[in-house]
Amino acid sequence: MALFSLLIAILVERLKVLPADLQFDHLLGLYHRNLFRDEQIKSVGMMALALLFPALTLYVLCWVFAGLFWGVFSLLLWVAVAVLCFTHKAQRDAFKRYVQAACRGDTQACYHYAGELECHDYLDAVDPCELAMRVGQSVAWINYRYYGAVALYLIVAGPIGAVLYCTVRFYSEEKLKRKLDLPLVDELLFLLDWIPSRLFAFGYVLCGEFSESIDAWRKLVIRPGSSARDIIVQTAVAAEPQACDREEGISLQPTIAMLALSKRNVILMVCVLSLLTIFGLVS
Repeated sequence: MALFSLLIAILVERLKVLPADLQFDHLLGLYHRNLFRDEQIKSVGMMALALLFPALTLYVLCWVFAGLFWGVFSLLLWVAVAVLCFTHKAQRDAFKRYVQAACRGDTQACYHYAGELECHDYLDAVDPCELAMRVGQSVAWINYRYYGAVALYLIVAGPIGAVLYCTVRFYSEEKLKRKLDLPLVDELLFLLDWIPSRLFAFGYVLCGEFSESIDAWRKLVIRPGSSARDIIVQTAVAAEPQACDREEGISLQPTIAMLALSKRNVILMVCVLSLLTIFGLVS
C-alpha cells in the first residue's frame, strides 16, 4: 500500500486538483482554531495533546477499518492521508510567483516572494545572485520537508507516522511565522528529522557530484546536533554546485539546478521503494 499511496499522492499533487480547503495545513489550521487556542498550547500537556491527537485519531480509524471489505477501506485511508500530507499549495504558489518575477526582472518582488517561500534570512542576502542561490537551497530543503520526510514516514510508519510528522511541522511553522512560544515542537521535530534527513541527504549524494557531496554528508551526519536543514542544504549544494552571473540580476540557474537534483532524488526514492516492495520488505 505504501508504493501505491505514494504514487497516487505524487500524481494528485502534480496535477494540483486538490482545492485549497483540503490542503493539510488549512485543515490543521481549522483543527487548531476549533479545538485549541494559542494560549492553551503554551502548556506542555496541551501542546503534547495538540500534536498527538490527529495521529491518535487516525490510529483508531486504521484499527476500525482493518480487514473490512478485504482491506479496501484501509487502502482508501492510506491514499487519502498520503494525498493530504503531500499538499503544499502555499509554497508552490510562492515559488511560481518568484519564478515569474525573476523572468520579468522584478528584483524587489523576488525578495518578497522568496520570503513567502520559506521563513528564513532572505532579506539579509547582499545581492540578487546570493538571493538566487539561497532560493535554490530552499528548493532542496522544501523538497525534503514536503516530499522526502513525508514519504519516508509513510513508508516506515504508515499514515499515522506521516500525519504525526506533518502536524509537528505545521506547529513548527506556525511558531516561526507568528512568533509563538510553543513548547516541545522544536525538540520533537528535531528528533523526527534526525534519521530521515540523513537518509534523504544521502539520496542527493547518489544523484549528484558524489566525491564532493559524500564528504559534506559524512562530516555532518556524524555530528548528533547537526540540524536537518544544514544536512539537506549543505549536501545538496555539494552535490549540485550552483552558479549565477552577478551582472544579470536574479538568475534562475541555481533554482533550476536544485530543482533537477530534487526531482532525481524523488525518482530514486520511488525506485528504491519499488524494489523493497518487490522483495516483500515493504507492504
